[in-house]
Amino acid sequence: MSWGTELWDQFDNLEKHTQWGIDILEKYIKFVKERTEIELNYAKQLRNLSKKYQPKKNSKEEEEYKYTSCKAFLSTLNEMNDYAGQHEVISENMTSQITVELARYVQELKQERKSHFLEGRKAQQHIETCWKQLETSKRRFERDCKEADRAQQYFEKMDADINVTKADVEKARQQAQIRHQMAEDSKADYSSILQKFNREQHEYYRTHIPNIFQKIQEMEERRILRIGESMKTYAEVDRQVIPIIGKCLDGIVKAADSIDQKNDSQLVIEAYKSGFEPPGDIDFEDYTQPMKRTLSENSLSNSRGEGKSEVKFGGKSKGKLWPFIKKNKLMSLLTSPHQPPPPPPASASPSAVPNGPQSPKQPKEPLSHRFNEFMTSKPKIHCFRSLKRGLSLKLGATPEDFSNLPPEQRRKKLQQKVDELNKEIQKEMDQRDAITKMKDVYLKNPQMGDPASLDHKLVEVGQNIEKLRLEAQKFESWLAEVEGRLPARSEQARRQSGMYDAQNTPPVNNCAQDRESSPDGSYTEEQSQESEVKVLATDFDDEFDDEEPLPAIGTCRALYTFEGQNEGTISVAEGETLYVIEEDKGDGWTRIRRNEDEEGYVPTSYVEVYLDKNAKGAKTYI
Repeated sequence: MSWGTELWDQFDNLEKHTQWGIDILEKYIKFVKERTEIELNYAKQLRNLSKKYQPKKNSKEEEEYKYTSCKAFLSTLNEMNDYAGQHEVISENMTSQITVELARYVQELKQERKSHFLEGRKAQQHIETCWKQLETSKRRFERDCKEADRAQQYFEKMDADINVTKADVEKARQQAQIRHQMAEDSKADYSSILQKFNREQHEYYRTHIPNIFQKIQEMEERRILRIGESMKTYAEVDRQVIPIIGKCLDGIVKAADSIDQKNDSQLVIEAYKSGFEPPGDIDFEDYTQPMKRTLSENSLSNSRGEGKSEVKFGGKSKGKLWPFIKKNKLMSLLTSPHQPPPPPPASASPSAVPNGPQSPKQPKEPLSHRFNEFMTSKPKIHCFRSLKRGLSLKLGATPEDFSNLPPEQRRKKLQQKVDELNKEIQKEMDQRDAITKMKDVYLKNPQMGDPASLDHKLVEVGQNIEKLRLEAQKFESWLAEVEGRLPARSEQARRQSGMYDAQNTPPVNNCAQDRESSPDGSYTEEQSQESEVKVLATDFDDEFDDEEPLPAIGTCRALYTFEGQNEGTISVAEGETLYVIEEDKGDGWTRIRRNEDEEGYVPTSYVEVYLDKNAKGAKTYI
């Protein structure tokens, strides 16, 4: 089966078919090229996806990857990164082994095809030229034969005519002979050209065209074979990366199998365990006994002496969280005097004090008393230091000893800090050892350097080590303190929650104890109550600058002169009339105002109060 013998007359169709074969090959190259682009884009998108979900360095996300599920997810991201790399390998191999090779082969194929068909066209043009020569000689022979025949007929006609002279007859005979000779010459030329054409035509259809078509057939078969090999390579490139992709998928499965839910649960405990004990039972509060208080001579003092069954904190704000209490009401709580009010002057006559209230019978610490009552309401806040600690955290002022954290979390932070300092110390010691060795080398080989030049560096490193050791000792002492206090924290935790047992100290002193020593033993600070009040006042001033001042709910007249020397008090003169802006809450102090900028607390027993029943905040007592 040969194109030369079977398709000897299909030169044009073969030319079209071979061009179509090249187009098919170029189409396959384009297909592979687009596949490589898809692989590259897919790999790029996979890498971007993996990078997008990688934990950010030095961020909270990085801390979350201590859990086994998060570690498994991180392993999945890494495996997907390797998976993307295999798709890049597919793209690279397809480009180098298929696209580039086939593109080079297509160029060679086009050149070969062009040369074959050019040779065929030359043979075709040669046979056409021979055919034209044959046709020309044939037509000339035919014409000469006709001319010779006409000359012969003319001679015979002249020879039969008796009227024609002998010379005319001779001339006609000679002309006929010339024509016959020309016809013989044309015949011989035609015969020669015909023989030559037949030889050329035989060679053309039996030799030249079969050879050319055979070469074209071989070229086409090589093209078909090459595209088949490229398809095998296409599959092999994919098959080569399948084992590695399988390993990536196995890695994902292995990471999933490594997830330990129990371990993650334990990590949650370690991360958020506070070290406090759960709060105790809440005491029953009896609201069935209404407070009876009148504006008579004895009602005010009696109600103060007996105490109140219900004390409202800041008017309507009972039960609210502290950050949402209005500024003036909170300041009235925080800035009230931290000691019992003084009794009236002993020289004063009882008759000179009409309706004069008596000083409180039992001295109390007003701030702790109020905080204790506030903590028994819901939601609870752990006394004054808890609020101060919360505000410090809000302002970003983290203590160096992490005293703002619960015991367990504080212990972890301190342990982490100690470990970091020990690493720094070891690093500095390694540096010192390296400098010492270098100094020894300089001592043995002075030409390499001056040993004295390293003394300053050794001294500096030694100072750094000493500083780091002192710092580590400081944190270790804090750590030892926390670890020593952690076991005995049950009763303290109840105080922290605002739940007090009968064997504890009276509620009046509980909050004061909290201010001195926090439940976990790590919240103790060396600041005075006055400084704490100032910090809170400053913090809340930033949030409640636009609050209106408390309205006056009545007036009062000073029965005695009072020199206000403590924080939150105000000096008054005997007989002076002032505005009452807050009643006695049972601690023996009344809040008054002289003008818009001057207000404070005075002992209730030093003033005579006249409440306005219609004023906002005033109470009616029966």
